[in-house]
Amino acid sequence: MKLRSERDSLVDALITAMRAAGGRGGASAVLSGLMLRVVGNRLEVTGTDLDLTVRVELEVIGIEDGTCVVPGRLTGDVVRALEAGAVTLECDEERVEISSARAHFGLRVFPAVEFPTLPSPPAPTVVLPRGALVEALRQVVRAASSDDARPLLTGVLLTGEGEWVRLVATDSYRLALRDLRGTAKLGEGGDVLVPARALAELQRVSPTPGGAGGGEEGAGVGVGVEPAAITFTTGSVRISSRLLEGTYPDYRQLVPEQYPNRLHVGRESLLAALRRVRLLMRDNATAVRLSMRPNGVDLTVVSQEIGEASETVDGDFTGEDLVIAFNPNYLIDGVDAVLDDEVFIETDSPGRPATVRAAGRDDFRYLLMPVRVS
Repeated sequence: MKLRSERDSLVDALITAMRAAGGRGGASAVLSGLMLRVVGNRLEVTGTDLDLTVRVELEVIGIEDGTCVVPGRLTGDVVRALEAGAVTLECDEERVEISSARAHFGLRVFPAVEFPTLPSPPAPTVVLPRGALVEALRQVVRAASSDDARPLLTGVLLTGEGEWVRLVATDSYRLALRDLRGTAKLGEGGDVLVPARALAELQRVSPTPGGAGGGEEGAGVGVGVEPAAITFTTGSVRISSRLLEGTYPDYRQLVPEQYPNRLHVGRESLLAALRRVRLLMRDNATAVRLSMRPNGVDLTVVSQEIGEASETVDGDFTGEDLVIAFNPNYLIDGVDAVLDDEVFIETDSPGRPATVRAAGRDDFRYLLMPVRVS
């Protein structure tokens, strides 16, 4: 196998595919490698840990067709360190030679036969608008759990709601829900539960016009669903992931239809105040108290070891005066996810979930459990 490519585009492809590699769990050393396959003037770079697979296609000058498995991270670091310009890669069964200008590296490779045989990804059956999908992923993925002891909650539910797609994630302390209105449902198979890690990688590569993701800003993301896997295609990148098995919690029963209390505040002023009073937070037991009243809200954080902080944010409040407390990080996440200048925080009582949402649109909701404070 032999090819020539511009350094920057080659680095982009190597680093993008490397995010799926690394041999998570130490199952096999070859999983820390990247498979390079040259056919004509096309290079395909593949990284996988068997749960997540990222394939990147790149147009190169193909000199000799072939396949090799290079050490992923080291190859990416070497190519990135070279001077800008053309880079030549030549590989046999034992070594890959990387050269550019007066620099030359020779690295040992993995036997290509040891790299797992991966199924061909399915053709997309649905195309979702890239901009709206990236917005939705930014809003929802943050609410998924990172605790592998609860595997179902480490995923994001893609489900049908009416005639469109809905994304849902929860870690049992907060729940994020976003509707992609105007989109087609993923098919007749019902719900799919996608690991949040795969969607985080999709979010990472999708917004980059002309980068590894390629394509135009307004282009779509193709989705192909199989019984046990899903593939997203964005530009020249394909991300395949196994689906999580099991029945997702019934989130609909957690979403109240209406609330008796509503706080209406500016998003940026509330975020800035929350971030300031959060400076006194030292552990997850530290809460921020929201004292809601007709002219706005008073924020208070009390730390027995450090001191206290308070700030007032102007706004409009309708309902009965209320004091409710939240984990500051979770509340900041919810307000930050709102795609509007004005925010509603809707509450029932200090012991029931509150909702954070935009004042000017209703396609996103962020439910948050309050915390008990003395």
